[in-house]
Amino acid sequence: MHKPADQPQFTLDNYQQDFADRHLLHGVVAKWAQQRPEAPALIAVESGRTVSWSEFDRITTEWAAKLLLRGFAKGDFLVTLLPMSVDHLLLEYACFKIGVIVAPLDLRLPAAEVLRALEILHPRGLVGLGVRAPFDFRELWCVVQAQCPWIERRMVVESSESIPDTQPFAAFAEPSGNAADEARAVANSAAWAGIDVNENDGALVIFTTGSTGSPKPALLSHRNITVQNMCLCGAFFGGDRGTRILVNLPPSHVGSQTEMLMSIFFGGGTAVLLEFFDAARSLRAIAQHQVEILGQIPAMFNLEWMLKEYDRHDLSSLRLAVYGGNAVSRPFVNRLATMAPHIGTGLGLTETSGFCTYVQTDAEDKETILASLGQDMPIYSCSIRQPMRTDGFAGEEQNAGEIGHVCFRGPQTFLGYVNDPEATAKTISRDGFLYTGDLGTKDAGGVHLTGRDKWVIKSFGHQIFPGDVERHICFLTEKVANCVVVGVAHEVVSEAPVALVEKKPGVELTRQELDRHARTLPPYMRPRHWIVLEAGQMPLNRVVKPDYLRAQQMAREEIATLRARGQWDSDYLQGETNRSR
Repeated sequence: MHKPADQPQFTLDNYQQDFADRHLLHGVVAKWAQQRPEAPALIAVESGRTVSWSEFDRITTEWAAKLLLRGFAKGDFLVTLLPMSVDHLLLEYACFKIGVIVAPLDLRLPAAEVLRALEILHPRGLVGLGVRAPFDFRELWCVVQAQCPWIERRMVVESSESIPDTQPFAAFAEPSGNAADEARAVANSAAWAGIDVNENDGALVIFTTGSTGSPKPALLSHRNITVQNMCLCGAFFGGDRGTRILVNLPPSHVGSQTEMLMSIFFGGGTAVLLEFFDAARSLRAIAQHQVEILGQIPAMFNLEWMLKEYDRHDLSSLRLAVYGGNAVSRPFVNRLATMAPHIGTGLGLTETSGFCTYVQTDAEDKETILASLGQDMPIYSCSIRQPMRTDGFAGEEQNAGEIGHVCFRGPQTFLGYVNDPEATAKTISRDGFLYTGDLGTKDAGGVHLTGRDKWVIKSFGHQIFPGDVERHICFLTEKVANCVVVGVAHEVVSEAPVALVEKKPGVELTRQELDRHARTLPPYMRPRHWIVLEAGQMPLNRVVKPDYLRAQQMAREEIATLRARGQWDSDYLQGETNRSR
């Protein structure tokens, strides 16, 4: 295990020369199918299903041919609404083989957000769950069929009820019969040979939260992802030694797809898949499948540590525990260091195709982990710069130790936001610098974040833009005059939203009304505490706009009072929320 001082330093020459056979995501599978054909690539925790590298390559080739037979072509989008299952991943890699771009969506998205994503991407196909507890997507499928006629292929996975005008995915995945024979013929045909997928082609769309608060579809290429895979696999996962990792984040998350899953594949390792996160199941899976690497967001670690039976779980197979997504406290790092002999972290973003800084060390060396977010790589360098210029070029680089915009430049930078050149231009400068939205410094110790240039709340791995929640609350136009949403530290989910709601003069506004109104938001976006203000009490700045600094201070003082009563942090496990005063 590397100390920070001897962390591998990957360059473009390394990528071009040492890893020339791994520039395509499906090329990685083909490599290990040749070199480790019987070794396990995928293990499903729930079913126990294991897929070897040779099976992975064979099945995805057959499925890719079936997609061609169904009219899919290079450049088409295929949207999925599925858990982290074996078949989901096989479908993804079948798409990669023929240049179809996969866009996995979060199963918890409201119907309106799913429809918005479909409007942006105009996919040729949609593959999703039907009726499977606790999900019932019958209504969504009906709306999709009515409002998205351009979706030619609609396949339903695991439904206890039939969904009209859809095809069962099981028929597509069936390995025998005439369809399979026809697919094998296509795989050996001239049509297949004519497919030219190159490393700069788009492969994956991950929706992320941008400066406007609306989810943006970030398009990642094979090259973007496999460069990140080379760096992360070499820095954390032990290179080509065939490590086992637990993947328990949703497939719509960059941490799940490019960081954990595809990086472990890059080194010929094994992904142990949990369809949905569950704290106890995750710990049991570590022991059952001898998992060596555990990478999670802080909230997931917290939920595992809070289990009464946590100390009874056998975690002796772990050699590295990695967290990302949020800043953490010293007590958090102290607890993390008890899980594995080595610990690590870094900065990871969707627009950088995953991790872009790295630090990992012995568990005893907690100060190194707390000191910074680690070092960048020569192939994808970090610089601290002044704001982007009005002509679209990057601002000047700051002196060492000066606060500025955290920027990266190199082959991990995403291709852009699909069908949104304006947002792309605000994120990637004309000379190729990616502006992350973070403010920070860089010195010999690594990259240090000091804040964000936007008020994003990071809660349980999600980015919550306050404006989205504020606009929703202000739909109560007869009673709400103004609203400000801020994030306050929370021991379980890292940060949680608190809403300051100013009433209109002479009206009554109860917490029950606010609770009911917030139920149409995704659960992670709902304020966990309401501060209801009388007319004229909203803190304003000198230009008569809400003062977020003062609002956040008010929220922190309110939460401090709740903490003194033993509330706020503990209420998460009780399924309760603290509401208005």
